[in-house]
Amino acid sequence: MARNAEKAMTALARFRQAQLEEGKVKERRPFLASECNELPKAEKWRRQIIGEISKKVAQIQNAGLGEFRIRDLNDEINKLLREKGHWEVRIRELGGPDYARVGPKMLDHEGKEVPGNRGYKYFGAAKDLPGVRELFEKEPLPPPRKTRAELMKAIDAEYYGYRDEDDGVLEPLEQEHEKQVIAEAMEKWKVEREARLAGSDKEEEEEEINIYAVNDDESDEESGKEKEGEEGQQKFIAHVPVPSQQEIEEALVRRKKMELLQKYASETLMAQSEDAKRLLGL
Repeated sequence: MARNAEKAMTALARFRQAQLEEGKVKERRPFLASECNELPKAEKWRRQIIGEISKKVAQIQNAGLGEFRIRDLNDEINKLLREKGHWEVRIRELGGPDYARVGPKMLDHEGKEVPGNRGYKYFGAAKDLPGVRELFEKEPLPPPRKTRAELMKAIDAEYYGYRDEDDGVLEPLEQEHEKQVIAEAMEKWKVEREARLAGSDKEEEEEEINIYAVNDDESDEESGKEKEGEEGQQKFIAHVPVPSQQEIEEALVRRKKMELLQKYASETLMAQSEDAKRLLGL
């Protein structure tokens, strides 16, 4: 027995359908939602778009359609979703309900809201396409950052290197390395010394060896100078009168007084004070 879908595709069935629709003009959905000025028609076109979205969402669940067909179906669904949004805006402008606020959200087969990137959503088998699967994988959370107090718990004397010699391994290695470095330095010094001896005269070498030797003449001159210095200190004679500390302080005080008098006293007052000093014999 033929199925109902096959019966509907027979020539007789198509002819009968054409007779029933004869005289009727099938109304097409406007290309722009702003061209519709009636609220019932806007509701009708919105329901029609929802029906088309439902059919295509059912088709895209089949993973055997192939990558290119699945991508095309997903693009068509997103295009219809944008068109549905335009009709919902137009319905709100015509005084209808706000479907964007009260309407149900787009959910997948697991009951979760369909994710997307900047308004583009993936449905059914499109979520398993190459390059799309990574979008739905959640990145692992970064490890929690330790606080300063937690970091300071692990810091002790060993952190600053105070216990490096406690294991008895480092110290022998350092001593061995120190002996090796000293031996290398001595060998280098001997080689350089032999090179200097071979390239210079014996007199220069003797002068280099006796660099700290002191001649008798020089020692006598230095001792004579020291004696003269000591005698000079004992026989010092001052040919100019040297003021004492008290006299220097009195001179500074007098100078300071004169500066203050010149700054604050008038010429008449200064003349009177000079006369008084002269009369008193000061």
